[in-house]
Amino acid sequence: MTTARANIRSHLRQRRRSCDPMAEYDRLPGPLRCWLAEAALPWSPRSALRIWQKALRSSGGDVEHARGHLAQAEMRQLRRDTVSLYGADHPAA
Repeated sequence: MTTARANIRSHLRQRRRSCDPMAEYDRLPGPLRCWLAEAALPWSPRSALRIWQKALRSSGGDVEHARGHLAQAEMRQLRRDTVSLYGADHPAA
């Protein structure tokens, strides 16, 4: 018998949720929700909001800068996962 998690191949940490992630998602700012809808990784609303707010503070409220900051964070995570799964010689590493 297989489980739903059997097809997930990643070495990134997974955490248990202590609250309703959909309710948290619904409270996010619109531009952040739009970015999350197209994200490659399954971001938690809490971690995405933390990165978003930090980027907004550092850029004086520039939404495009915050989107770019999230994209860079996602690329770092994807690269890290690629190296752990396929090795440093992989083209995406």
